[in-house]
Amino acid sequence: MSKAKKKELPIILITNDDGVTAPGIIALTEAMIGLGKIVVVAPDKPQSAMGHAITIGQPLRLSKVKGVEGAETYSCSGTPVDCVKLAVDKVLHRKPDICISGINHGANHSINVIYSGTMSAALEASIESIPSIGFSLMDYSIEADFTAAKKIARQLVEFILNGKTLDKHLCLNVNIPAIEEKLIKGIKVCKQAYAKYDEKFDERKDPHGRRYFWLTGIFQNFDKAKDTDVWALKHNYVSVVPVQFDLTNYELKKKLEKNWTL
Repeated sequence: MSKAKKKELPIILITNDDGVTAPGIIALTEAMIGLGKIVVVAPDKPQSAMGHAITIGQPLRLSKVKGVEGAETYSCSGTPVDCVKLAVDKVLHRKPDICISGINHGANHSINVIYSGTMSAALEASIESIPSIGFSLMDYSIEADFTAAKKIARQLVEFILNGKTLDKHLCLNVNIPAIEEKLIKGIKVCKQAYAKYDEKFDERKDPHGRRYFWLTGIFQNFDKAKDTDVWALKHNYVSVVPVQFDLTNYELKKKLEKNWTL
């Protein structure tokens, strides 16, 4: 009787927008050790708020670097989305079983998902039918405690790898409150809150007397519902928002089809 074919380990692609040496991606990589073959491809410098930008006007550089033991790690000169594209085409030569992005230093709830390089990397994977998750911890400090975030990340990735992918374009936006693990009440599946930044540009002068502008803003939440990511995080829950790259407004589409005559 022949021996059963040994099951191949799942391939887990890890990226981020804070850079390949950021504490958040190190924590996320450590959390994945033992779940499969770990490949890290991340920007060589911080790329926060890059959104879904890709590099088209200059060459990309990709270098193998030392990372977490047990993970194959590469530094890329491009954006988070570039990292996913290069990883699939030139590093893995195949689609990974899952792509995870983060752990971002700071929140990516509500409107932040539009600007986030962390989430754009995850959405890029989703476009290619690779299940993906973006992780963010609501702590901007370089000394942030990722203990709880690591456990939550591993739990959710195991859930997906165990066949719990409900959609071929699955993409989850996961935000974790910056509190002690024992104070986290649980995980809540939410909708994205309707919120925006009340922005202005602070005008300043450099040492040579030339004007420059610094973007500032105050976060404004207009959605007080209890099923939003902002509400969940405020009340010490981990928020999980299923997101998608299809930006079609289907309700408006129906109205236009019915009522718009040209």
